[in-house]
Amino acid sequence: MWQKLSLRARLITLLALVLILGLTINITRLVLEAGPRVQAEDQSVIRLAREFIETLVVSLNETADPDARLNQIIQDLNRLRHVSITRQEDTPEVKPATTADRDDDPEPSSVPVWFVALVHPEKTAVNVPISIHGKPGSLVITSHPDDEMNEIWDGIVTQLQVGSAIAAALFLLTMLVVNRALAPLQSLSHAMTHIEAGAYDTRVEPAGSPELAAICTRLNHLAATLGDAMEEKRRLAETAVSLQDAERKEIARELHDEFGPYLFALRAHASSLMRTADLLEPHTDALRRHGDAILEQINALQQFNRRVLERLRPVGLAELGLSEAIGALLRLWGESHPGVAIETTISKSLGETGETAQLTIYRVIQEALTNVFRHAGATHVEITVTPAPARQAAGGAVDTNAIAVSVRDNGAGLPIDHKQGLGMIGMRERVLALGGTMTVASTDQGVTVEALVPCGIRQLDAAEQV
Repeated sequence: MWQKLSLRARLITLLALVLILGLTINITRLVLEAGPRVQAEDQSVIRLAREFIETLVVSLNETADPDARLNQIIQDLNRLRHVSITRQEDTPEVKPATTADRDDDPEPSSVPVWFVALVHPEKTAVNVPISIHGKPGSLVITSHPDDEMNEIWDGIVTQLQVGSAIAAALFLLTMLVVNRALAPLQSLSHAMTHIEAGAYDTRVEPAGSPELAAICTRLNHLAATLGDAMEEKRRLAETAVSLQDAERKEIARELHDEFGPYLFALRAHASSLMRTADLLEPHTDALRRHGDAILEQINALQQFNRRVLERLRPVGLAELGLSEAIGALLRLWGESHPGVAIETTISKSLGETGETAQLTIYRVIQEALTNVFRHAGATHVEITVTPAPARQAAGGAVDTNAIAVSVRDNGAGLPIDHKQGLGMIGMRERVLALGGTMTVASTDQGVTVEALVPCGIRQLDAAEQV
């Protein structure tokens, strides 16, 4: 039940309970103090009345009519509200009279019966012995603390009324303060709902207490960050689609430019073989020459097919590891470009890098080498793959789990008006998506491509698997 209440309901309920408890404790204290108070008043009134009567009856027998004088004294004393005096002859003991026995009270009491029974259930009565001309008698002094009980009861009622009024005013004031203080929570709830629905431009006006204002500010910053992230994600998706289209066009162009001539040459040499074979006396040198040409074209087609497959998916990366996959890539380029020296340094202490990081490292080297062999006119390429030094990560933490990749050539460098192609843009986006960095520096002594690739991501995204 308590867990289902809102924060506002919990605060109001706790406040109401505290106010009710405080008022109850105060009223209970007054009720508990009422009994001793009435008893003390009884004792005081009876003691004073007894002392007064004892003083008067001393000279009672000296008067001409003691009985008349005694009756006059009793009548005068009965005018007092707190006591009543009755005369009893030869009465050694008198039982205390109850509240119901006093019928001479001219004013009805406003005190409830249960309160009288709780505070003063029985009246206090004492006997004062007297003697008139040697005849023994007694006066019964009975206390009537009705005024005291009325005063106590009126005080309790007043305390209850004033306390209830103060508690109600405090309760209403606290409700007003709580409602105003918690009003930003309603705005925060609506803002979170809109942000969850994709409205990342939603903002909350910082209001309320400093803590809630700080939460509103952080929520606004979070919404802005999410909006930027979603925009970046959309841009990356568009770039991925563009890169896929560009990759398909590049593969289609290479198939047309490479496969077409090779197949045409194979068809020409095969036709020549068939014509030579149809002669009555085939010329063995011509047959051998056409056969060698066909083998050469087939070897070229095999190398081209391997390059295309390497571009689509590195062969042996998952099975053999990063070093072996890079070695196979370098051997392939070395076979097609024997005039370029490739120097490779791959650290043996790379540790557990993860498939995504390995594929990213491989793609960076592959794209950099493609640019070197197509555009740089270099004679020497230096490739380095080593663990990166510690770096400051988000939130102030130190990240040491990253790989530094460097590809440096001694070519002519990039033109001043050079614009990066889709291949390098795709590599940069891939590295940035992992939280790394990538830079391309060009001088008249060559181009250097450097990338910092974070590790630990094992699963491939859908865009990476295409």
